[in-house]
Amino acid sequence: MALFVGTLMVFAFYDAFAKTMVAVHSPVVVNLSRYVLMCGLAGFWLVQLLWGGGTSKAALLQAVRQPALWLRSASIATVGTCFMGALVTMPLAEATAIYFTAPLLMVALSSRWLGESVNRAQWVAVWLGFAGMLLIVRPGGSLPLLGTVLMAISALCYAVFQLLTRQLAGQIPAPVQYAHMAGVCLAVTAVATVVVWPQRWPNAVEWGILILGALASCGGQLLILAAYKRVAASTLAPLNYLQLMLAVAISAWWFGLVPDALTLAGTALIAAAGVYLAWSRR
Repeated sequence: MALFVGTLMVFAFYDAFAKTMVAVHSPVVVNLSRYVLMCGLAGFWLVQLLWGGGTSKAALLQAVRQPALWLRSASIATVGTCFMGALVTMPLAEATAIYFTAPLLMVALSSRWLGESVNRAQWVAVWLGFAGMLLIVRPGGSLPLLGTVLMAISALCYAVFQLLTRQLAGQIPAPVQYAHMAGVCLAVTAVATVVVWPQRWPNAVEWGILILGALASCGGQLLILAAYKRVAASTLAPLNYLQLMLAVAISAWWFGLVPDALTLAGTALIAAAGVYLAWSRR
């Protein structure tokens, strides 16, 4: 449990760090620093799997041919691109709250995608979460339209990513999924960098700061793996919404932006709906 709470703290810190960095650097530059490091970690993990006999080259090639694996990696690459793009104009607390509608969207999609039964109480939770998002967004309100749309796309794509992860569980080894995801994310970011060429590139010191932030992000991924080895995912799932409270606190402390009462009410609705879903599954 402590490892998982540590994970949430690292992820909340990285989101605030990314919000600070995109005010100075292009979002594609921030993503490049993270995905280059992820590819290095993924390559090391994949080589260990191949040399250790955990999988064969033939099995690896067969896995790579699966369309679902490509869609999974493309979904998370879209998440990274849209999330960073949205942070340029979106306040951190509101952006995080919209992003946390992903588990609710996953429930809404799972009935058709995976053929899972979704009962009436779960649908009520989904609609409560949607109402919470409307309280935050408030069409015609002060939140930037482009940033809001990008964050909503990010949440939807993350829900698809989670559904595909569940679909591929047990079929493709985790290191293969991770390495494929890292490679596709880096490729998408490289293309985005060429299309939207940054007007300013970081100097050596700034690259060092970006790499340190990327190390924190990768460290969070390792922490979450360590936590899931010790405690069931269903037990840890309700704790995810601590990150929402952390985002509100960091937004107020780091950026001096305190969400208004309606935004806090919407955030609480999303968190309550998500915790209910996780707890009922547990």
